[in-house]
Amino acid sequence: MDQLVNKTVTRKYIALVHGHIAHDKGTIDAPIGRDQKDRQKQAIVDNGKHAVTHFHVVERFGDYTLVECRLETGRTHQIRVHMNYIGFPLVGDPKYGPKKTIDFGGQVLHAATLGFNHPSSGEYLEFETPLPADYEQLLNELRNRH
Repeated sequence: MDQLVNKTVTRKYIALVHGHIAHDKGTIDAPIGRDQKDRQKQAIVDNGKHAVTHFHVVERFGDYTLVECRLETGRTHQIRVHMNYIGFPLVGDPKYGPKKTIDFGGQVLHAATLGFNHPSSGEYLEFETPLPADYEQLLNELRNRH
């Protein structure tokens, strides 16, 4: 738990977002809290909790961009809220994304890497998971369009 508080846990996610992100990397530093209009959602609010997401572009597909997001904080729906806030909502996100999107059966967001110091030995451990086959298939379809 201390590692989460001290921001020493590595958490990286791969996300496919709507839109063409022109710059190669960025940081979103915007507080997240309960949406005042829709209590089922989170939003960027002045009195929200501090939230920071770092991202860099992995690949561009015309109207879509594949990004890796590294969380500095861990707020509910953080990546979904932050990417939507800067105008690049997640593909397939029914809560924060556009209604017309790729029919994928859910949001295209994958927990790719988790790293932390072992609580007993102190050794840094990092675990990576490859993209699921359906994600790879979707990305290949997007590649073949261009």
